[in-house]
Amino acid sequence: MRTFLALPVPESWITPLARVQAHLRGGRKVDLDDLHLTLAFLDDQPEDRLQALHEELEARALFPAELMPTAYGVIGGGKPRAVVLDIAPTPALTALRENVRRAVRAAGIDLPRERFRPHVTLARYPASAPGDDRLPERLARLGPPEMVPDMAGPVTLWSSVLTPQGPIYEVLSAYPGVPA
Repeated sequence: MRTFLALPVPESWITPLARVQAHLRGGRKVDLDDLHLTLAFLDDQPEDRLQALHEELEARALFPAELMPTAYGVIGGGKPRAVVLDIAPTPALTALRENVRRAVRAAGIDLPRERFRPHVTLARYPASAPGDDRLPERLARLGPPEMVPDMAGPVTLWSSVLTPQGPIYEVLSAYPGVPA
């Protein structure tokens, strides 16, 4: 099963992010119910590893982190592949991510080393789409994010099924942060 661990965006951010998505042209907008900040992409995992991960996460103190929006941006350089809301990599958020990644490794799941750029993907653009040279300009006109910092929801395990219309996400389990 293709899975990842993420933080759902705060409820107070949904309406402002919907307004931002309404200003974006082309691409595929992420459903508002699926907006999240990925902590660890697990790829395809067998059921026994996911069960071991579930037990690891239930046994850990996953202290909540405040999410602080910084700016709208793009991923993909000259030919944007996604429009994102960048989030400040605060010490609390970075520590939470590292705690989650330790749990993943303890469950026997390998993770690549990667730089942490916390963000929430708002829209994706397929590789076949023509480049939009004006996208950065349009994002700049939006100004800074109007959301105030807010506490993230619980660490959540999601499944992801890829379809031609985009990924379909399903929440499998949530970990409120207090060991069982």
